[in-house]
Amino acid sequence: MLRSCFEFEIFFHNFQIDDSSPNSEQLLDIVDEGNELDNECGQLFDIDGSERENGRDETTVVDSHSGESQGKDCPPPVVGMEFDTYDDAYNYYNTYAKEIGFATRVKSSWTKRNSKEKRGAVLCCNCEGFKTTKEANSHRKETRTGCLAMIRLRLVESNRWRVDEVKLEHNHSFDPERAQNSKSHKRMDSRAKRKVEPTLDVEVRTIKLYRMPVVDASGYGSSNSTEGGTSNHINCSKRLKLKRGDLELISNYFCRIQLTNPNFFYVMDLNDDGQLRNVFWIESRSRAAYSYFGDVVAFDSTCLSNNYEIPLVAFVGVNHHGKSVLLGCGLLADETFETYIWLFRAWLTCMTGRPPQTMITNKCKALQSAIAEVFPRAHHRICLSQVMQSILGCFVQFQEYEAFQIALTKVIYDSKTVDEFERAWDDLTQHFGIRIHEKILTLHEEREHWAPVYSKDTFFAGISDYEKGESVVPFFKGHVHQQTSLKEFFEIYELVQQKKHKTEVLDDFESCDLSSLLKTRCYYELQISKLYTNAVFRKFQDEVVMMPSCFSITQTQTSGSVVTYMVKEREGEDPATDARHFEVIYDKGGTEVRCICSCFNFKGYLCRHAVYILNYNGVEEIPCQYILSRWRKDFKRLYVPHLSADNVDISNPVQCFDHLYKRAMQVVEEGMISQDHYMVSWQAFKESLNKVRLVADKIE
Repeated sequence: MLRSCFEFEIFFHNFQIDDSSPNSEQLLDIVDEGNELDNECGQLFDIDGSERENGRDETTVVDSHSGESQGKDCPPPVVGMEFDTYDDAYNYYNTYAKEIGFATRVKSSWTKRNSKEKRGAVLCCNCEGFKTTKEANSHRKETRTGCLAMIRLRLVESNRWRVDEVKLEHNHSFDPERAQNSKSHKRMDSRAKRKVEPTLDVEVRTIKLYRMPVVDASGYGSSNSTEGGTSNHINCSKRLKLKRGDLELISNYFCRIQLTNPNFFYVMDLNDDGQLRNVFWIESRSRAAYSYFGDVVAFDSTCLSNNYEIPLVAFVGVNHHGKSVLLGCGLLADETFETYIWLFRAWLTCMTGRPPQTMITNKCKALQSAIAEVFPRAHHRICLSQVMQSILGCFVQFQEYEAFQIALTKVIYDSKTVDEFERAWDDLTQHFGIRIHEKILTLHEEREHWAPVYSKDTFFAGISDYEKGESVVPFFKGHVHQQTSLKEFFEIYELVQQKKHKTEVLDDFESCDLSSLLKTRCYYELQISKLYTNAVFRKFQDEVVMMPSCFSITQTQTSGSVVTYMVKEREGEDPATDARHFEVIYDKGGTEVRCICSCFNFKGYLCRHAVYILNYNGVEEIPCQYILSRWRKDFKRLYVPHLSADNVDISNPVQCFDHLYKRAMQVVEEGMISQDHYMVSWQAFKESLNKVRLVADKIE
């Protein structure tokens, strides 16, 4: 039986980045300032108490595996952070530096012309640069090492200070004691220290996180807390539909995972009556995987939308083999805007405030609104197969159903431009007499979210179904069914994860140890076979094999180094009638190529039309900008939690376990790179175990 519910707030910040450069006419006066200046099983969060200052909570998230507040350790700077004032930004970087163990100074700053108003600055490590000749002759000890660590700040239109550039790497060891006594750290007063928390957006968001409630006899949970657990505008009567004992099942499962999975994180959302409404959890490996595969994320709400026994939702990405990878799970009470807002903010909190570039979801107005609110800069796209099923479902009784299905598929998948799509859509709806059908009108209004011609500038990494036959199978496909109970789900959850991990390891070995079978004498094929995993290489190989179908090139336009070609591709026996034309733009200056089919954006590799033009122009290799690290087999991916400093309290068994587990997992991950790595890692483990046992023998 667990204790009563506690709540605390995270000040959550939507992540927005402005890549615009400073106004060079305003920022002219530059000043060189280089010489200036224990976690228990049933408890999700350790809360030491929070101060309320200026009407807001200053508490922060605590990860369940360690019980240490992330707010206690100042987070590292990232591009896009914003601060109310320059002093706030300076104090934040100074505090971060103090915790890491280095001192800072202002390298340079600039003001508006004919004004003393500061417009930008560069804050750097105190070891930046080198001594001048005059300084080198002095008797003072050399402390500068040419360190490049810095942040560049700029005053933006919203009158806030934004981080425009970040370099975190230092070329020297840290000296925390010396840093503590530096001028920059002594200058900070207690008031400044309370204001160093950065924001990642203008508007501050708040979500509620909870400890596990008491499990009551009905299995739904209750709370002894006298304070409301949710925002007032949320319908408090909503709760998760659970059977007797399900809440205890969730509690026990999370407790067990906490003991074995570092960086495991979960959040529970309770209503004012202490009843469980929503749950979100994510494992260590998923959090690490997001750093590699978080560019495109599919939000799978199939179970929730189709009234499965368990209202499961999942964040799914695609790994370097083109297979699904889990990036978080949830159980939701409903499909309301408020519920999705809570879930997305909780998920984004775990991902250090870095949203995906592209988000793919089912069609749902509440879902669309929540994504626009939490991920305002992400490209939101609706699952195209769902749109197709929705349209076809309305006209299944059509006398001309088969003809309609063929025509609809052609309009959606074969249209190469927006104008072509709009004309074909009008012809289709007019021909079949459905122009004013409510479903058709609604979908046409939202066409920019689902029609492929409107998404050609959006990167999908092969996770979309915007190309016929191209889609990623949902993560729990074949494992979770309409009647699957929560108990059955948690029994298979880890098995599914283990199966996926094992498959990925086997795919890695296959890609590294087995040479791919080449089908042509084209060097592009050989080049990619050496770089990409086998699964992705084979997809690109299909494009190379199809290159001979491109039998005609016409140069249609030239503008400087940019040339536009029309490539004719044979699709049938008769080239005169069975041919399609593809416009390909090639920039000789930057060796950039773009085909109107946008295969590179949809799938992550160049199409046969683009490769044909590169070959036509004598380009011997696929340009580096079209070689993506997310597909490379030689890219080092470690699914381990963040490795912090080695300052472990050895009297705390939880910290000891956590630290040893993280270090061991790093050896395991690196040991799987090759057979040689494995043998070295295995030998190291055996030697370490023998040494540890010798210590135990001496104690006895």
